[in-house]
Amino acid sequence: MQRRIVEPADVSDAALAELKSWLGITRPGEDELLIDLLQTSLAMCESFTGQAPLWQLVEERLPVRQGRCTISSLPVSSISKLEIEDQDGDRTDLTDDQIDTEIQSDGLLSVHILERLEGQAVVLTARVGISESWDAIPAPLKQGVIRLCAYHYRDRDRSGSDSKSSSPPVSVCALWRPWQTKRLM
Repeated sequence: MQRRIVEPADVSDAALAELKSWLGITRPGEDELLIDLLQTSLAMCESFTGQAPLWQLVEERLPVRQGRCTISSLPVSSISKLEIEDQDGDRTDLTDDQIDTEIQSDGLLSVHILERLEGQAVVLTARVGISESWDAIPAPLKQGVIRLCAYHYRDRDRSGSDSKSSSPPVSVCALWRPWQTKRLM
């Protein structure tokens, strides 16, 4: 399965204002950098917890074979499009008699291909995320995102640090750990 973010979460208003307040920044000169930090921190939060904290539109490519499969993005709130992609890259909408979908209570999307399809991939576009807006994100997730942004912002000019790690700081992990999902593949 391949996944692509079609429309990233919007962090240009409330999230940016909260981060700027946390850092004590009043001027707009670093807004672009801070928005990039917010997007990166949201991606790290999703990677750590297995759930996107803020709504985004994603596209996932599924194998073309009869049977049931699930997408990797969680939690799914709605499906925008279901298409079959042919060998030339052209896409055609799928119908209800070709494919069945079910969003389970935990946000897991189950896709069941009902008949043999010709093409290179089933392409599904869905809205995923825990919260529609920044203000509705659960406090521990939001606080972890802000702390991670602040950590990277303050650490951006430090050179030669031996303690560089791809893992979030311990204080951020402690905030996010209760939100981790466990999935068996």
